[in-house]
Amino acid sequence: MFERPSSGERAVLVQLDLGQGAIEERLSELTLLTTSAGAAVQAVVRGRRPAPDPALFAGRGKVEEIAEALRASAGDLVIFNHALSPAQQRNLERALQCRVIDRTALILDIFALRARSHEGKLQVELAQLQHLSTRLVRGWTHLERQKGGIGLRGPGETQLETDRRLLGIRVKTLKTRLEQVGRQRQTRRRQRERRDVLSVSLVGYTNAGKSTLFNTLTKAGAYAADQLFATLDTTSRKLFVGGGNVVLSDTVGFIRDLPHALVAAFEATLEETAGADLLLHVVDAASEDRDAQIEAVNQVLAEIGAADVPQILVWNKIDLTHAAAAVERDDCDRIRRVFLSARTGEGLGLLRDALGEAAGSYGAALPTRVASSAISPDIEFIQK
Repeated sequence: MFERPSSGERAVLVQLDLGQGAIEERLSELTLLTTSAGAAVQAVVRGRRPAPDPALFAGRGKVEEIAEALRASAGDLVIFNHALSPAQQRNLERALQCRVIDRTALILDIFALRARSHEGKLQVELAQLQHLSTRLVRGWTHLERQKGGIGLRGPGETQLETDRRLLGIRVKTLKTRLEQVGRQRQTRRRQRERRDVLSVSLVGYTNAGKSTLFNTLTKAGAYAADQLFATLDTTSRKLFVGGGNVVLSDTVGFIRDLPHALVAAFEATLEETAGADLLLHVVDAASEDRDAQIEAVNQVLAEIGAADVPQILVWNKIDLTHAAAAVERDDCDRIRRVFLSARTGEGLGLLRDALGEAAGSYGAALPTRVASSAISPDIEFIQK
């Protein structure tokens, strides 16, 4: 289990309607993010604006409302479900006299809490430093003073410039280490490809049930919980299906407005997804916002170069929707969706059959390139 921070911070959440839609779903997601980070939600402040305020994001009147909510709930910090600029964050902290973080910082904090492997910790630290690099001036006026005193006189470099330079050195070191990890990962992937094993990656919105499905299929015992970003480190297991062996990988979940720094930092891990032969796109069928979640996942897949990797949509949690386990095919008899429940196991055999078709088609395509008729849409399995 992940340890809850001992601080027990009390948070006031801010969700503004800027015309993006699905406000209730976004607020529910923010609440789960906050509790996943170990804070308790004391109050929620809502509002509507045509556009963010350049100085305070929420506008002066709304900031006064947030301040009142802080006083009434004895809150410790304010969490905006939006991306704040460094200037907006600094201005809000001055006006509210408390710590203010945005959605990006909250997600980074959860990643830091979840990271277990050496690679995961490197990736999270890199993302945090890249995010911090634009916020070094936040309230730290002493960093702008010229260095002086015995042993400190000389080049005339301010403490802020020194910190930025040292931060840049650390970022470069982390990138070098992650490049080494990436090369090791590529070596392992080439070894798998030489064995002609179908590589399948589980992808999907965070908390869609990927790790539960992974454990049900492979008996791997990977950590699974009703938490956002319960999985950070990629776990792979060999799975035998009717058409042969496949290597199934459980990967980090995606989320709307995923910070670009995280995408860049997790490039080595996400290469496992981009290099897969087939993606099982796990969807929370019980979510009212599932269509937007599917789109958010596809956007991240496009960003990491995995937009053209074949997909099977796996509609999970049918036990919550009272739907029946089923396989949906197109007019060419190619699989488009599989409906199942990873928790109860209902429909799991249908997914194994679908993987068997994919593995069989993959093997039939070796050593020449042959279009597969088992998976949709327009899928070809090619020997690497």
